[in-house]
Amino acid sequence: MSALDDMMRQGRRVVAHRPYPRAIISAEAWQLAGEHLAEGRWTLLGLWGEPKAVSMAVLGEGPGEAAVLTLECVDGRFASIARLHPPAQRLERALRDLFGLEPQGMPDARPWLDHGRWGVNHPLGAATEAQEPKAYPFLPVEGESLHQIPVGPVHAGIIEPGHFRFTANGETVVRLEERLGYVHKGIEGLMRGADIARAGKLAGRTSGDSTVAYAYAFARAVEAALSIEAPRRAQWLRALMAELERLANHFGDIGAICNDASFSLLHAHFGVLRERSLRAAEACFGHRLMRDCIQPGGVAVDFPRDGAATLKAYLQETKQRFPSLVALYDRKASLQDRTVGTGTLRPALARQFGAGGYVGRASGRAFDARKNFPYAPYDSLGLEVPVLEQGDVNARVWIRIREVEQSLVLVGRILDGLPDGPIQADGRILSRRVGRGYGAGRGIPRRHPGLAEARGREGCPLPSARSILVPMAAARGGDRGQHRRRLPALQ
Repeated sequence: MSALDDMMRQGRRVVAHRPYPRAIISAEAWQLAGEHLAEGRWTLLGLWGEPKAVSMAVLGEGPGEAAVLTLECVDGRFASIARLHPPAQRLERALRDLFGLEPQGMPDARPWLDHGRWGVNHPLGAATEAQEPKAYPFLPVEGESLHQIPVGPVHAGIIEPGHFRFTANGETVVRLEERLGYVHKGIEGLMRGADIARAGKLAGRTSGDSTVAYAYAFARAVEAALSIEAPRRAQWLRALMAELERLANHFGDIGAICNDASFSLLHAHFGVLRERSLRAAEACFGHRLMRDCIQPGGVAVDFPRDGAATLKAYLQETKQRFPSLVALYDRKASLQDRTVGTGTLRPALARQFGAGGYVGRASGRAFDARKNFPYAPYDSLGLEVPVLEQGDVNARVWIRIREVEQSLVLVGRILDGLPDGPIQADGRILSRRVGRGYGAGRGIPRRHPGLAEARGREGCPLPSARSILVPMAAARGGDRGQHRRRLPALQ
């Protein structure tokens, strides 16, 4: 019996929790779980709060061994996991801001999401009127010949706002400290008590260029909670949307990295490929980003009659253009000077922090949710997971390149194997409502922008948005400096 199985057996199992088990554990077991994380035996998948409890999702030692551990916080306190395992730090700071739960012994007690502009403290917990905001205490740096460079929070382009403090000694960056949360939208509060149709749309708006990944994950979470399965055709159409979104994001970010290294020609060419991907998505699903195309129980739009021809033409053009761009990237010495050896994430640290996606795979961590937690149709598409060990920007670009090549293959296989049949299991589930989570939270004052709809909705049959663990894959983040505060249930 594994350590995770043993801990689940000693806890109080939540019988209806699906698809992965959940148990309410003791404070001693919570401490032990933190020690397992610190020792590298387990991987932290998520850490989140609810009005009277805190939960963590962990990946155990065995393949696909995952579970949710919940600790009841009767007095609003719990032992900090971050004091043992640093990756939990920002997650604890965020749940403290939202729910008012107090992590005892947390190494960094500064706010994370709350900038003092909401007009309310702890909006998802015991909401109270906020005081005047205080200046954010950036960490001090001491030494000779140091200078600070503030950047943001307003940036050029469309990336997420963020304020960055660079402390440098010549060319050496001694400390980089960031402050994010400027565009926190209160999606979790809006979901509480919303019907499933609206909640699915909210999930898809967590991150605009990853709307498929978020809507996909939320749909599968709802389906797990209700013990239903999307029709087979809908499952394949979802994967087709996900791969098109993956291709668009990879093309956009590879080009942006080239632009950051002053190679604007490749940026332009990859921008063309991204635009072709978005146009193909619009032609097949009616929206460039495929927003609101995936919903719990299936999909909202079917594949058009000429969709296969459109995508085959797209695949042919992309396969012709992409290899020459890869060769140009590989030959450009000045570009390699900027990416090789830059921003290195060592494999040991990647394992400790549970780095996912192409970031983890470029640092030796062979983890892909489509492979480690196989779901249809990926369990039958022959997915391979590319892995490198160097862990620098160049390695992450090459992982992206390999994933582009694989996604092009997967799109072709999906087109060849796309089954016939219905695209929605039962439209009536869209009228069901999302619950308020573990315990009964207080209503949200209407003065809190974006969260008022949660007020007064009791007796909802489904769990909260965060209480279902459904591992998913998405292609976003990393070298472009974009950190999104993702809901653990939607990862």
